[in-house]
Amino acid sequence: MIPFLNLKKINEPYEIAFQEKLKTILNNGWYILGKELETFENAFAEYSNTKYCIGVGNGFDALVLIFKGYIELGILKKGDQVIVPANTYIASILSVLQADLVPVLVEPRLETYNINPELIQEKITSKTKAILAVHLYGQLAEMDKVNEIAQKNNLVVVEDCAQSHGAKINKSQSLNSNFQFQNVNLSEVEESQNASAYSFYPGKNLGCLGDGGAITTDNSKLAKVLFSLRNYGSEKKYHNDYAGVNSRLDELQAGFLNLKFPNLDADNEKRREIAKRYLAEIKNDKLELPFWDFSNNHVFHLFVIRTKEREHLQEYLTKNNIQTVIHYPIPPYKQKAFLEWNDWSFPITEKIHKEVLSLPMSPVLESAEIDFIIKILNQY
Repeated sequence: MIPFLNLKKINEPYEIAFQEKLKTILNNGWYILGKELETFENAFAEYSNTKYCIGVGNGFDALVLIFKGYIELGILKKGDQVIVPANTYIASILSVLQADLVPVLVEPRLETYNINPELIQEKITSKTKAILAVHLYGQLAEMDKVNEIAQKNNLVVVEDCAQSHGAKINKSQSLNSNFQFQNVNLSEVEESQNASAYSFYPGKNLGCLGDGGAITTDNSKLAKVLFSLRNYGSEKKYHNDYAGVNSRLDELQAGFLNLKFPNLDADNEKRREIAKRYLAEIKNDKLELPFWDFSNNHVFHLFVIRTKEREHLQEYLTKNNIQTVIHYPIPPYKQKAFLEWNDWSFPITEKIHKEVLSLPMSPVLESAEIDFIIKILNQY
């Protein structure tokens, strides 16, 4: 069986280094908010072209804390509306609700699966105060247009980068919302309130060996609040300025990330090379391949095809020893958790959720495995 994602194989090259890192941390006797975290935060901030990186417990907490940070600063207040793509993973929407904000769903573009900027403006009301852009499957949303709408309407922009580690706007510029405005100078960027949330869940392009997350931002006031919020709302021990939470990227996971992080760009390039082969060599009219402009704006966390015969295709691939996964089978607003939303209708979102199927994609996928996957798909 060709696995959808072989985490054991991905992490095998680091096994000795992981053991040495564990031994070092054990010997140090410092397991929370220590040197490993500080090293990772500094490196990831520099990589992301931002001034601050705040390591947190997971990607979901990263989103929630951003929203709660805005509330503490008076930029948002409970009950404000946040524009969110309708077809995102449920965590994006849950983060808005967790912060006592109101999600307003917007359809995606069918071609990219990312939020359609042309539909955002019509959903903006006097209560709308933020846009949550999700870079789904590893491809950047149209941030130039999203940021233009946000500036026009005085809205905060939050980016859910859980699947887009290392995606770049161009060859030299890494992803961060504060650097996606057109023709702005550094002083204008400094005033930006925007922030980005990352997940280091094991299956991500940069994954640790448990849960982990981070927030990046250029805003010093927001960063100061976030550093406190993640640690019980405390900057100085036993002095609590906010009603915070316990959400800290621990030393062990930060240490593992420090070992894997230097290979992120190379691993992403391997994913792109696999995507190029899939796009060039899969020839089957029954399958709709993903859109990509062949720039570095896509890191192919997932390679997602569409077909009206999804269940049949998935069964066919399973019989041929190819494992696939559906991202995602049910739209968030159709979940049992949101019974009051179940009668909502978003036709493009529903079409996507009925048809998408994710093929094996990882930097350790072998050439022979890719050959076989393409052959079996072309024979379908």
